[in-house]
Amino acid sequence: MTVDLFSLDGKVAAITGATRGIGRSMAIALAEAGSDIALLQRSKEFLGVKEEIERLGRKCFIVNCDLENASEVSEAISSVVAYFGKLDILVNNAGIQRRSPAVDFAEEDWDAVMNVNLKTVWLLCQQAGRQMLKQGSGKIINMASLLSYQGGITVPAYAAAKGGVAQLTKALSNEWAAKGVNVNGIVPGYIATDMNEALINDETRSRQIIERIPAGRWGQANDFKGAVVFLASDASAYIHGHLLAVDGGWLGR
Repeated sequence: MTVDLFSLDGKVAAITGATRGIGRSMAIALAEAGSDIALLQRSKEFLGVKEEIERLGRKCFIVNCDLENASEVSEAISSVVAYFGKLDILVNNAGIQRRSPAVDFAEEDWDAVMNVNLKTVWLLCQQAGRQMLKQGSGKIINMASLLSYQGGITVPAYAAAKGGVAQLTKALSNEWAAKGVNVNGIVPGYIATDMNEALINDETRSRQIIERIPAGRWGQANDFKGAVVFLASDASAYIHGHLLAVDGGWLGR
């Protein structure tokens, strides 16, 4: 049946940045579709999403992983595999933002954004890829951005990192597509999350953004549920190196 193409029964998914917002919605969606979940998060004390997943009847394992700590990142995927015995899906969702005019942009802010938003994504992809290539199957989903296409203003590090995520996604896809591993990306548009709180609270800029979006509204975290299940499931078996925009039509305008 066609519905079986979207089933994740028996799968194991690891996801970063799932304590709130888009990441939380995607983690819940993967669990609703049948997957057990590993949450890569800084604190083991935050149990809210774990409890939501377990109420759905799925297993959930928290991997203590500060994405700014290279040693913790380097051990994350092996911890997931040690617990579940395999890894079928990796969602690289976590990211940070720093804003400043380019001439004043601090080196430490550049390094922080590039490390979390690009280097950590690369390291987790590499680790997951090793496991998935061994299995002969797997799905990697990286969160790109509108700034994978556009330069933005006062966010040079974020734009550079997300441009890198888009190209990394394509590069890995070229190597791994014939070996059973799908590597794709999701491109969020303007989404009502904490990261965009300043824009949302700026009445003039928020109105200008809504007027530019064909759908006529800011996106919501739950708008990503279908996209992540699609890219994590057999329904996307012949999709490789693709960046799926969830943007209300922004890029098409």
